[in-house]
This record gives sequence, C-alpha cells and structure tokens, in this order.
Amino acid sequence: MKQMIKIIRKVDIEKQYERALRLELDYELASLYSAMQENDTKEMERCKKRLKEIQDELNGLHAYA
Repeated sequence: MKQMIKIIRKVDIEKQYERALRLELDYELASLYSAMQENDTKEMERCKKRLKEIQDELNGLHAYA
C-alpha cells in the first residue's frame, strides 16, 4: 500500500512539473518572438537554448510514461 501511495505521489509531482515546463515553454516562445521583432540575436539564442532544454526535459518525462 505504501508503494502505491509513493507511485501516485510521484506521478502527481511529474504532472505538476510538466505543467510548469509547459508554462515556461509558452513564456520562452513569447520571449523569442519579442527578440525576433527587435532583431536581438543574443536574446534569440538564449531563448532557443532554453527551449531546447525544456524540450529535452519534456521528452525525458514522457520516456517513462
């Protein structure tokens, strides 16, 4: 029974983490769009790097699903 509770909690935490990553993904996409509008190459590269990191984290979460 204790193992079942641990599994349920872990799944719940992973879902919360995934929701937070998706919010951060939206924010970074908006930041990238803004940087593109301003032609800010340094900010564009930072956004792209973070978007790749978020993508990798999301893929890692789904690998265990």
